[in-house]
Amino acid sequence: MDSKSKYLLLVMGLLIVGILALTYWQIMVKKNYIVEAQTDCDPSVQKCFIWECDPSSSEEGEACTGDAEKDTWYYSIVRRNAGQIPLCDPNEESCTAFVCGENEPECEEIFCDEETRKAQGVVCSNPADHVQTTPVTEEENREQSNLDNTTTSSESQAGASTP
Repeated sequence: MDSKSKYLLLVMGLLIVGILALTYWQIMVKKNYIVEAQTDCDPSVQKCFIWECDPSSSEEGEACTGDAEKDTWYYSIVRRNAGQIPLCDPNEESCTAFVCGENEPECEEIFCDEETRKAQGVVCSNPADHVQTTPVTEEENREQSNLDNTTTSSESQAGASTP
């Protein structure tokens, strides 16, 4: 091997090692990549994507349970820079792993619209339709009743203290 070939081989080897080191730095140290996740969405307020169980599936998580609430899931999509995601358990209430901060760069929550519906190949929810078709649960009735009682008692106390 002549000296030109050795130098060329050395330069190529250094370039490969440099590229590998830079890639490792970007991905493993800086976490400079985007994470996309599906998160819960409130269909009475937002236009959510709708996932429904597969009746012919036997795979855990995709098969139907017979409970309409468990067989349908409303979700939105969150894209966030991995370097901004805190290290916490996403199942905990206090974990904000997939919540975008105010004016946070490289973070977006995507709701269902005509363009994303076609791209994802799913069905969208309509908040107006969802409120009309979803019955109010007993717990929601109790909460509303408690709010009404609190408001009424506050008003009567305010009226009683007036001369």
